[in-house]
Amino acid sequence: MSSPAPKSPEQSEKTKKYDRQLRLWGDHGQTALEASQVCLINATALGTEILKSLVLPGIGGFTIVDGKKISEEDVGSNFFLEADTIGKSRSAVALRLLLELNPDVHGDSVDEDVDQVLENNPDFFNNFHVVIGTALSERTLIRLSDKLWECEIPLISCRSYGFLGYMRIQVSEHTVVESHPDNQNPDLRLDQPFQGLREHVDSIQLSSLELKEHAHIPYVIILLKVLDKWRAETGLPLPKNRNEKDQFKEMIRQNLLIDEHGNVESEENFEEAIKAVNSCIQPTTVPSSIRELLDDDACVNLTSKSKPFWIMAKAIRDFVENEGKGNLPLRGSVPDMTAKTDFYVALQQVYYEQAARDTDVVYRRVQQLLHQLNQSADTISEVDVKQFCKHAACLHMVRGSKIADEYHPKATNNVFIAQELENPDSMMVYYVMLRGVDRFYSEYNLYPGEFEVEPDIVKLKSCISKLLNEWGCGSLAKDDYVHEICRYGGAELHSVSSFMGGCVAQEVIKFITHQYKPVSNTFIYDAMTSNTVTYNF
Repeated sequence: MSSPAPKSPEQSEKTKKYDRQLRLWGDHGQTALEASQVCLINATALGTEILKSLVLPGIGGFTIVDGKKISEEDVGSNFFLEADTIGKSRSAVALRLLLELNPDVHGDSVDEDVDQVLENNPDFFNNFHVVIGTALSERTLIRLSDKLWECEIPLISCRSYGFLGYMRIQVSEHTVVESHPDNQNPDLRLDQPFQGLREHVDSIQLSSLELKEHAHIPYVIILLKVLDKWRAETGLPLPKNRNEKDQFKEMIRQNLLIDEHGNVESEENFEEAIKAVNSCIQPTTVPSSIRELLDDDACVNLTSKSKPFWIMAKAIRDFVENEGKGNLPLRGSVPDMTAKTDFYVALQQVYYEQAARDTDVVYRRVQQLLHQLNQSADTISEVDVKQFCKHAACLHMVRGSKIADEYHPKATNNVFIAQELENPDSMMVYYVMLRGVDRFYSEYNLYPGEFEVEPDIVKLKSCISKLLNEWGCGSLAKDDYVHEICRYGGAELHSVSSFMGGCVAQEVIKFITHQYKPVSNTFIYDAMTSNTVTYNF
């Protein structure tokens, strides 16, 4: 294996600057982040908090679209606006202060309302990787939703409203290569050892080793040797139930060395082998979620417009059906364990070489597919294929719904809303409240309680009743929620905006890096109880 090239002083400085996040999404994730462009609509307190959490980790660039002037209310809730800027362009002032956070990031501002931009320059949004809209009116949101759905650009609509936080994600299709599952068993193939592993294990004779070496043999070798013995004695392929696994563990203990006094030696690697039985002695299979993805029409029937993800997925599918003999490409990594360094490195090399062979097969198939689809050979690099193969067991794909469809009188989510509202503890009531606020703003061009609380309570109740009737729902059990919403008067609380800003920025980074699973559809935060909920309409 060749050693990595030394880093330049500039690269070393960047690694030091972004050290913590590089541990989360790696060099390739950071590269994607630095090449991305994000658009924020409305530099509200929430909007600037979102950009703060994107500028600090080094997003490539951003553009703020906001035609409003700074008001006293803005200064009271937004840390990125100053008192002496009242009356000035909100987008320009927010841009200047946000850019001070990170000199690596570029930014721009457009001092126009988003409706003007959609009217005069509808292709404006085409070059952004993600568009974020805060405090959008119902009419504007529907227009923007339709436009971005057509362009296949992710849209995140969000708001900070009193003690409530809300985020709705719109994405037609999003694919994740590195989903980073919390618990993933190692890919060791002990039930189906490949040739290199079989030869390596057979070359080691446990009975001929002294205690020092015997106690530092990797547990993978111990498990495979005991599994061979298990099969020979029982005729069973693998221990399955608890009794069989207990017998298997006892067979492992029988290999422990005994000292001159007849006492069993304490060997940590054998204890590790016993603990690893449940996670490592398992049949190697293609997870059902991955099988479903590989059988997806977008994977099976490629076209000249197919994206790299689906081309690589098709190559993986072909590998499983042919060279892989029903299995995915080998992951190629070995978990940490008690072992002598040269023993561990030798085992690691066995898995690495087999993974490299599998990756090479998949890469050659990718090149064939690109040729057949009349796509450039450099569309997908060998590094891309290597990452894809390494994470083939935890690929993820999301197909979402369009926000504009939620505002249709006969939206498909209306039945779900009605069912949720029957539960008095459901947080769906907050979704209803915010939709009521949208309707109120559409009718009166201000937020309920912005100037008068008591009269607006009646008006808001009327708006909500109309919505519930349209959805085929009954009336709300309590009016307390309506009173509370009117008491907010459309105000943003910085603490709520700060929390939601971090949540939204996290989702933006997921879309850009294609790592970690995004929140599904709708996210609601109740700051009074510190509860959150997600709804997949």
